[in-house]
Amino acid sequence: MSHAEQTMDFAEAMERFDPVLGFEVHVELNTATKIFSSAPNAFGDEPNTNVTPLDLGLPGTLPVLNREVVEYAIRLGVALDAQVAETCRFARKNYFYPDTPKNFQTSQYDEPIVFDGHLDVELEDGEVFRVEIERAHLEDDAGKLTHVGGSGRIQGASASLVDYNRAGVPLIEIVTKPIIGAGARAPELARAYVTAIRDIVQAIDISDARMERGNVRCDANVSLMPKGAAEFGTRTETKNVNSTRAVQHAVT
Repeated sequence: MSHAEQTMDFAEAMERFDPVLGFEVHVELNTATKIFSSAPNAFGDEPNTNVTPLDLGLPGTLPVLNREVVEYAIRLGVALDAQVAETCRFARKNYFYPDTPKNFQTSQYDEPIVFDGHLDVELEDGEVFRVEIERAHLEDDAGKLTHVGGSGRIQGASASLVDYNRAGVPLIEIVTKPIIGAGARAPELARAYVTAIRDIVQAIDISDARMERGNVRCDANVSLMPKGAAEFGTRTETKNVNSTRAVQHAVT
């Protein structure tokens, strides 16, 4: 059987399956300094100028949580009609990559600062769809790699340059519960949801929310559940989507 015979169009897929969506939206906070260090949080400065020994993961350095970051998270929790934890905890998420000199990300796992919220998303025809928010947790961003030569991607590059100015920039990650029931309007809902999150964080002044700069990035998760089934299908994830239109295409 050829590849063309194995695929189905969107209409046929909607007849046979119910789409299940999930979104993880990473929002860079526009605080004056980074989440755990006194380095400036500024976009567009000369590479590797806004760094401290802590941002570089040097031995003996200890993090100090930025009070303003916590205040911004609380502001978001109120905007999402969510619960705000009286206490929260950070954990190390270990992975090895050149843009993370500490070899771990400082994030929140089992005790996030914000949980159990919701967002009512209005679609183009005025229909309102409620999206349940599972959690929003704080973490630090990684540095940025620039691949030199070839197409600009790591494959075929002659060298890779790393800028640690972004390492330690505060992020809040907003995670939805599984979204069921959107049907054929799933792509429209995906775009509307990310647009609404972008507009909210900009309105409450916790982020510049410029997606072309990476201030807001989305991981879009989709699975197809056969009609009448009780279990979700195999999940696919499209990471680091940086425009609302691209989010819509990722779900289609």
